[in-house]
Parts: sequence; C-alpha cells; structure tokens
Amino acid sequence: MKAVLCKAFGPPESLVVEEVASPDPGPGEVVVSVKAASVNFPDVLIIQNKYQFKPQLPFSPGSEVAGVVKTIGDGVTTVTPGDRVMAFTTYGAFAEEVKTQATRLLPLPAGMDFAHAAAFGLTYATSDHALRDRGQLAGGETLLVLGAAGGVGLAAIEIGKALGARVIAAASTADKLAVCREHGADDSINYATDDLRERIKSLTDGRGVDVVYDPVGGAYTEPALRSLAWRGRLLVVGFAAGDIPKIPLNLTLLKGCSIVGVFWGEFTRREPQRFAESMQQLGRWYADGKLKPHVSRTYPLERAADALTAMANRQVKGKVVLTV
Repeated sequence: MKAVLCKAFGPPESLVVEEVASPDPGPGEVVVSVKAASVNFPDVLIIQNKYQFKPQLPFSPGSEVAGVVKTIGDGVTTVTPGDRVMAFTTYGAFAEEVKTQATRLLPLPAGMDFAHAAAFGLTYATSDHALRDRGQLAGGETLLVLGAAGGVGLAAIEIGKALGARVIAAASTADKLAVCREHGADDSINYATDDLRERIKSLTDGRGVDVVYDPVGGAYTEPALRSLAWRGRLLVVGFAAGDIPKIPLNLTLLKGCSIVGVFWGEFTRREPQRFAESMQQLGRWYADGKLKPHVSRTYPLERAADALTAMANRQVKGKVVLTV
C-alpha cells in the first residue's frame, strides 16, 4: 500500500510517499481501508517533533480518518469487515490503510460521506468537550471564538449556537469572517483592522464575554482574558500562533474568572463513557442540521505536503481533506 512517510523531522516538503507493507490487526485491533483523512494543525506539529505525542521514525502523520473496515483482530466484536467508520488514530492516517484499536472507531452518521466524516470527529468533539464540559457554556451567554475560521473554530461557532449562546467570531481576514457568519456567528472581529479589546467592549456594551474559546494563543490570549465578564472562562485549546502566552495571574483574581485547559485526547482515554455521550450528542445535532462540516478543499494522498503547508501557513478555512 502507499503511505505518506515522515522519515526525518522537518517541514511538510520533507515528507515522502512510498510503498509499504499492509498492516495486520492484532488482538483488539482493526485495519481500515482509508477513503479520506483530514488534515489538522497537530499534524503540522508532529512531523516537526513539536507535539506531545512523539512517534518513532518513520511514521505516517494523520490523526483522523474515514473508511471501510478491511480486517479485524481477535476479540473484536463491535465492527465487522465492510462497516463504514471514522477513527481517531493520533498518527498513521495518511496512508491507503491504517491499523488502530477497535475502541477508536465510530460508525459514520447516516447520510454523511467519507470526506465530511473525516472532517467531523476531532474538530466537533474537541469543541463540544471544550464548550459543554470544560466551559459550561449556557444559553444566553456570550462566546468569543478566536481563530474562528479554522476547523475547531467553525465547530465551536455551530455548537455555541446549538447551545443558545451569542457567538462573536474573530479571524484575520474578511473572507474568513464571511465563512464564520455562514456558520452562524452573530458578530465578528477582524484582527487585522480591529482592536480586539475595544471591539469586544463595543459589542458587549462594556460587559465582556462569558467564554473565550482559544485555539490560537500568542498575542491574542491576554487581551481576550482581559475582556472576560465576571466569572468568565478562558478555554485553552491550543497554540496555533506558535507562542505559549504568559498570563499575569492577578487578572483571574480581579475578574473571578477561570483559565481552563482542554486536552481532548486525554479526555477520550480517561473518560470513554463521557466521550461516547459527546459523540452521540454531536450525531443528534448533525441529524438535526445544526452541524455542517466545512471542507474547503480536498487533495489526493500524494499531495499531503501541499495540504500540510496550507495548514501551516494559515490558509485553510474549515478543513482540508486527503482523499484515497
């Protein structure tokens, strides 16, 4: 089978596509014939040895996949060959076949194609865990989404609206903010032309926002924290800007606010029942038409480096997907 390989840590252009042996499932494992694999920001980090998970070289990047079960290992009773599934793999998905634990598989929601299934699970599940579980976002509250035109950002907008919140989207260009409004954002902030704090103050009549969803980090985190209302919650989702901000902790005291970590991967391992309940809720919202994954572009597997470069350069709206 063909696989995209990282043989030495480096930028996307250092990846190669080669023929490798097809995997065999061990006990409790499943081999999936890949139909689509989405590209996520952690994929950019993992090939540069900048991510918390550090696989041994060589490996295939790719953490999210949709396809058809090819073979199953001993003891697997939850799926059978031919089942249409999505899977979370941490790495290994940028290949024609991928082996993973059967417990990492979920059935495709009714009516969802492979490309949208590959773009659904990680972004929506991360945002659901962040907003409902960690942030306790409630109807009538105001949510600020940083990096709102990315995959997790658009998911956060839609989930925020499903929960009855007012959603303010922040992004770097007018065309990105147009996509945010298409997905339900009530108001918008353009990093390039607006002062973040002043715009938040204007949109909230000086009150501030109740929850900040922050997958960006860098220079935007502190002004967003300063813009929280009393008892507000800042959700630390990631650091796409590259810099991990250093926050003056007196701000949390003055506002009675919370800085809350969101580690979705560890949540799925430590709390599998709550993760399953989250996915069930997301499936219900999808069936009701409240969630609409935004796949802005697809690439063939052989062009994985181009897709990762677009992600690294912040050129992606929603999700990009590799197709096999």
